[in-house]
Amino acid sequence: MPAPHIRRARAEDEQPLRRIDLETWSPLHAVSPPPGPDDPFFRDICGPDAHLVAELDGAVVGYVRLGFPTPLASNAHVRQIRGLAVDGAARGHGVGRALVRAAVEEARQEGFRRITLRVLGHNTAARKLYESEGFVVEGVQPEEFHLDGQYVDDVLMGQMLTGPGGAAEGALTT
Repeated sequence: MPAPHIRRARAEDEQPLRRIDLETWSPLHAVSPPPGPDDPFFRDICGPDAHLVAELDGAVVGYVRLGFPTPLASNAHVRQIRGLAVDGAARGHGVGRALVRAAVEEARQEGFRRITLRVLGHNTAARKLYESEGFVVEGVQPEEFHLDGQYVDDVLMGQMLTGPGGAAEGALTT
């Protein structure tokens, strides 16, 4: 199978992304309630520009949502992965890995110093993926969420994106 093509999301990706969100929702990785059948995928605070999408054979099969950990200027040097989903039929074909790599590379190229994420402690597959892509556990909030009748840890992961001189590797400096 060919490698996934990663690109910036567009407004016309609304329906395939909403379908992926509906089909992949699970208490294994989601802390919010399942999306409603008519809930929009894109919202004011996370429109197409906050998403990278993966395509296989021209079909949208996954996304990564990017944002910031806080709205504070003092923390604007940190990019955060705020969501990742891959269509069930496309799993096992490197889509999730390609999306994570693209998110890290975009953050590096845009000059961010760090990239972080939060993942539920029981989501072993996601944790292994992130670790294999250079993320390290930076903290654990024990029993932070109560999901599907169980208390679940919130695992904070991150990686530095800067090189030895302080500038992001690959980023243009002036």
